Amino acid sequence: MCFSRYWLLAAVAMISAAVPLLADEAAPASPATAEQTEFFEKSVRPLLAAQCQQCHGAQKQEASLRLDSRAALLKGGESGPAIVSGEPTHSLLIKAVRHAGELKMPPDAKKLPDAQIEILSAWIKAGAPWPPATADLAAGPSKESAAKSHWAFQPIRRPDLPVVENLNWCQAPLDRFVLARLEAAHFAPAPPTDRRTLIRRATFDLIGLPPTPKEVEAFVADTSADAFAHVVDRLLASPHYGERWGRYWLDVARYADTKGYVFKEERTYPFAFTYRDWLIHALNDDLPYDQFVLQQLAADKLPRSDDRSLAAMGFLTLGRRFLNNKQDVIDDRIDVVARGLLGLTVGCARCHDHKFDPISAKDYYALYGVFDSSVDKQLQLEPPSAEFTAGQSALQAKIDSYIAEQNATLVGEVRAHLSDYLIAGQSAIKQKPEDFKSPPVAGQPHPRVVQRWRTTLEQQGKQFSPIFAPWQAWAALPAGEFAAKSGPVLQTLRDEHDPKKQLNRRISAQFTGEAPQSLRAAADGYASLLLAVAAQWQAALESASQNHLPPPTSLPDTDDEALRQLVFAENAPAFVPLAEAEHFFTTAQRDKVRDLRNALTIYNGSAKAPLQTLALNDLPKPVTPHVLLRGNPNKPGPEVPRRFLSLLDGPTPQPFKDGSGRLELARKIAAKDNPLTARVLVNRIWLHHFGVGLVRTPSDFGLRSSPPSHPELLDYLATQLINDGWSLKKLHRTIMLSSTYQQSSDNPRAAENARVDPENALLWRMNRQRLDFESLRDSLLAVGGNLDPAIGGRSIELGKTPEISRRTVYAYVDRQNLPGLMRTFDFASPDAHSPQRFSTTIPQQALYLLNGPLTTEQARRLAKRSEGHSDNDPAAGVQRMYALVYGRAPSDAELALAAKYLSNATSDSSNTLTPWERYAQVLLMSNEFSFVD
Repeated sequence: MCFSRYWLLAAVAMISAAVPLLADEAAPASPATAEQTEFFEKSVRPLLAAQCQQCHGAQKQEASLRLDSRAALLKGGESGPAIVSGEPTHSLLIKAVRHAGELKMPPDAKKLPDAQIEILSAWIKAGAPWPPATADLAAGPSKESAAKSHWAFQPIRRPDLPVVENLNWCQAPLDRFVLARLEAAHFAPAPPTDRRTLIRRATFDLIGLPPTPKEVEAFVADTSADAFAHVVDRLLASPHYGERWGRYWLDVARYADTKGYVFKEERTYPFAFTYRDWLIHALNDDLPYDQFVLQQLAADKLPRSDDRSLAAMGFLTLGRRFLNNKQDVIDDRIDVVARGLLGLTVGCARCHDHKFDPISAKDYYALYGVFDSSVDKQLQLEPPSAEFTAGQSALQAKIDSYIAEQNATLVGEVRAHLSDYLIAGQSAIKQKPEDFKSPPVAGQPHPRVVQRWRTTLEQQGKQFSPIFAPWQAWAALPAGEFAAKSGPVLQTLRDEHDPKKQLNRRISAQFTGEAPQSLRAAADGYASLLLAVAAQWQAALESASQNHLPPPTSLPDTDDEALRQLVFAENAPAFVPLAEAEHFFTTAQRDKVRDLRNALTIYNGSAKAPLQTLALNDLPKPVTPHVLLRGNPNKPGPEVPRRFLSLLDGPTPQPFKDGSGRLELARKIAAKDNPLTARVLVNRIWLHHFGVGLVRTPSDFGLRSSPPSHPELLDYLATQLINDGWSLKKLHRTIMLSSTYQQSSDNPRAAENARVDPENALLWRMNRQRLDFESLRDSLLAVGGNLDPAIGGRSIELGKTPEISRRTVYAYVDRQNLPGLMRTFDFASPDAHSPQRFSTTIPQQALYLLNGPLTTEQARRLAKRSEGHSDNDPAAGVQRMYALVYGRAPSDAELALAAKYLSNATSDSSNTLTPWERYAQVLLMSNEFSFVD
């Protein structure tokens, strides 16, 4: 399994934070967290089992060392402890697998790949947590029985509205669920927030941009009862709504414009943006969520009036490519579907039954079969232009021409050295097939061509061969007796009276006279005869062409034709079919072909190309999957049908019958009676409105998930979503028009409440939230007045000078080389499905806002937008700046401070910014700009 360094570093940080390093190495480890368990079960346990435990396991302990438990690793063997908890560099295991000393593991084998060594190092650095096997867990109900009562697996039912005392506070039914919990805890909700804060909150929530001063003032002046409802409706109708909420889904879909590390293959997905654009338009059109799911999994199998819906399948196809390892690619697709849509960690059942949830390896491989029965296919979404088609054909012709030329050269070299190949093929009969996979060496017979001769001679040797009977007899002679016995051997073959054992006349004639004195001379005779027949065939072809006749299909003489077959037939040993030519190429030739194909790939993704998408199509014959024992593709286990999870489809789920089963799978996921799909989506929507989900583990609703803070509210909203036709916009409206959403972020009893409920799980106030990277950058462009409002199109590279002013959702995401700026501001790793983003506070963030070219440029623009108001009245310029940046007027104290600074500030030759521009930059660096109350 391949892991990127970025992913590993994140894993180290995650599991290290959760497990303190042990002071006593022999002490038992702390219980493994869910993150540690997933990392161990998917990465560490399979690696130890595959690479180490054959010699250091329960059955065999070389050097008295076992590596099948944490205690055994700490105890070690004859050379001492295998690991030092928390210190990989001092651990003998790591030294051995790195081949850093005399002890090298695995012995007599290649060193482990660096990615696997990093997995072991990350695990040891985190304290070597070793989760118990399912059978070793503390006594309690089995996972199957626990699942029967687990909240997430129960049918969704619309709960009754609870009775509350302060009914006047409730603007929406959902408020009663929140207020009931607050009153039970003797809490009071926060007062409503002010109107300027509310419109700023709503605008960032729905479109990811600050409201304009005009929008703020219009809402403040509107005293009607439904003023805020009009704001929400206007924002939901904005085309920028799809950009904001589409970016959230791109995290779920692990979207990127590149494949990750794929060695020398072209790295880009040139039309990845068509999935992003489909997503934005689907959200803007309020595509019902059940259809949203169906199109992303099986748009190719749905009726459609517009082929552009095929781009929806980028949800599956735009993941990491893992050096094109099929098993890892399918695992990634199972993971994004299971965690993204169902909130289940199905991927943990790849090597064995899930340790905690009732998901078996058979369940995993039933889904594996669905995606193994689907094949990637680049589909055009619009017709190509004549110019593009001509250019495409020219590049393809270069590829075909090069392959044909190199193949012709190879065939010519083979025929020029036929005797060498005949001898080499005879010598190779006792060799193994893998001996012929080495690259060719200049001046020596090509190994793959030798293999073709070996196969021919081996097959011909199983019975009397009119052509090769003399050769087989001569090859069996000892070298020292060859000259004396070659003639009698040939004469014996000529005297054979059995009509079924007659020599080929041309062979017999070739060796009339003196018999060959060595095997080399015999090989030369065969080569001379084969070349003569080849010349005869070429002359026949040329004659037919000159006389405008159809080309011949065979030579008239049957003995000549039998020899021709050894030179020109598809399986001939002296022939390399054009379709197989690349298998015979040298590394340099393959690199050349790859470069030519990469040029075609780049051209196919250029601006001249018609819009395309990487979709999926079903194979003509679906694959019947097998459980792969321990996830090893070389160890197939029992056969399983393609089907849905037994956890959600009953103990005897019905096999899928429609091709791969993708459409049937999508319908199972999007079904109204699926207890997970609506709950998972509602929780994701709630998370982005409030900063925290009702369930704190948004992509894990399994038995180890955190329970919902408000289970009845979760089910009420899930029911509402389904009853409203799976409309996301109606769900937003339901949430935002509630008193819960409109609370202030400050509560008069905040200090007292925080002692009881420090995480605000009861929602006694609104959570203050920091702008994510996209909203922060977009807001800088918006207040600077140069945000490009265009929707859709090709991805842009951030950080170029001058800075491109398109919204950040259109940023080019390089999976392997994610820009440092994105990482600095907690952008989601595109290596895998991301449930939610981390939120860090590090110096680099402040340094970028202080020194970054984008901030500096927008400070200049902001000052220019405001200075026009300050020619005769500096206070007016400050007020304008506050309205643009914060959506409010400055206080008297802020005005006085600004006046004092601007009157005393002078231009500084060491600073390229004017005093007004420096003042604008200060406002842009403030917490009030970067946070939403």
